[in-house]
Amino acid sequence: MSTLPPVLVGKAVTTPHALPETDGKVFLLPRLGNRHGLVAGATGTGKTVTLMTLAEGFSRIGVPVFLADVKGDVAGLAVPGTMNEKLQSRIDEIGVDGYTSEGSPTLFWDLFGKLGHPVRATVTEIGPTLLSRMLELNDTQSGVMDILFKVADDRGLLLLDLPDLRAMLNLLAAERKTISTEYGLVSSPSIGAIQRALLRLQSDGGDHFFGEPALELSDLMRTNIDGRGMISILASDSLILKPRLYSSFLLWLLSQLFEQLPEVGDLDKPKLVFVFDEAHLLFNDAPPALRQRVEQVVRLIRSKGVGVYFCSQFPDDVPDNILGQLGNRVQHALRAFTPRDQKAVRTAAETFVANPDLDVAKAIGGLGTGEALVSTLQDKGVPMPVERTLIAPPRCRMGSITEAERDQVRAGSPIGAKYDKRVDRESAMELLARKADAAAIEANAPKAKPITEEAGGFGQSIRDIVFGTKRRQGMVETMAKQSARTVGNQVGRQILRGVMGGLFGGKK
Repeated sequence: MSTLPPVLVGKAVTTPHALPETDGKVFLLPRLGNRHGLVAGATGTGKTVTLMTLAEGFSRIGVPVFLADVKGDVAGLAVPGTMNEKLQSRIDEIGVDGYTSEGSPTLFWDLFGKLGHPVRATVTEIGPTLLSRMLELNDTQSGVMDILFKVADDRGLLLLDLPDLRAMLNLLAAERKTISTEYGLVSSPSIGAIQRALLRLQSDGGDHFFGEPALELSDLMRTNIDGRGMISILASDSLILKPRLYSSFLLWLLSQLFEQLPEVGDLDKPKLVFVFDEAHLLFNDAPPALRQRVEQVVRLIRSKGVGVYFCSQFPDDVPDNILGQLGNRVQHALRAFTPRDQKAVRTAAETFVANPDLDVAKAIGGLGTGEALVSTLQDKGVPMPVERTLIAPPRCRMGSITEAERDQVRAGSPIGAKYDKRVDRESAMELLARKADAAAIEANAPKAKPITEEAGGFGQSIRDIVFGTKRRQGMVETMAKQSARTVGNQVGRQILRGVMGGLFGGKK
């Protein structure tokens, strides 16, 4: 039996007598933290504060947390809060033991590299499925993207950044007939559409995301010298304005955890808690095949020791087949003004374990800020009856931080030297350019003079050695192929792609 302290969620105000062993307090058990969860509620009802409370609780027991900062206030986790009369009253009412204002060990990340360490991934790692989603390609264009990656994999061409991707598109255009015969139809309009989509992605700043050094998952799963889990905060206030890029990045990160982490079964605490804020963006306009893959990842990643917590306004933003896997539920207030809102209230009420002393549908509309309906998994994984709960306050600042405070946290980061400087090594663009230069040299070489008996064929022999013959390759072709094989060995002799189309098992 685990001796870890449970994560305090709050205190029941409906039927506290139903929880006599905890004096009415509602806890989330660490060993069931990998059974996933949902935090839902209307804007301004306290979802963000609940996420901060849970993140702090996991961090204190040594569990790293990753979450996105959509509004800029989650960054307050890094600095201590300020005590006031209202906060002290809530602490006394709930009975929070040992409450002190404190910050948590924090790492700041930013796809654009402005508010945190740059987050990068190579094009090869992202894979065709999620890249097509980022670029908002249709089915035909996505098929061309599949072919592009297959050609690159087969030829050992490493795709690191957007220039590599453009070089591959130029290759597809130049060898369109041959590639169409061998791999499938590649049309000029599809290539043009992908090139325009790449231009839009670059103008949105998406090119900052592709490149090296690529993010290593081990840096999201750190603990500090005190054994507390590091909280990784992704600055998303600008990223959220590009919803496809935002959701595709988080989905890629989740799929990398699924593909790379080993099976560990049920531990006494999760290896990582992954919070997916604004979860509706993940499922909006997602094709059925992608939804099935998300469901597969969420269903199976529990055995890798990862707990996934979705956060959204309405519980039905998450598809039913995924919603049924979320065992720990926190439902903040919903205002049933429209038929859509009324349906969401019914959905929320139906997904809780009934409490005979509580009218769930009525209570959802009457919850105040900082109150929620809560049901967590208890012993043997059985969900507790839903309780109206006062949410415990976090110990950090409940608001944004200053630029100086952010800089101070970044200055003490253990990974700044690793990620803050971009690296550009040889990849597909350079190799294809070298091959094109070699072909140009061969095409512009002086025409061979007729071989005479006096010349003895010596000049022709030199040209055959350098440029080759119809039956034997020359030095130029040999060098080009050797370069391709060298990079091919860096990618791996056999490219295996996982459930989301990214590299299976990490970088090869």
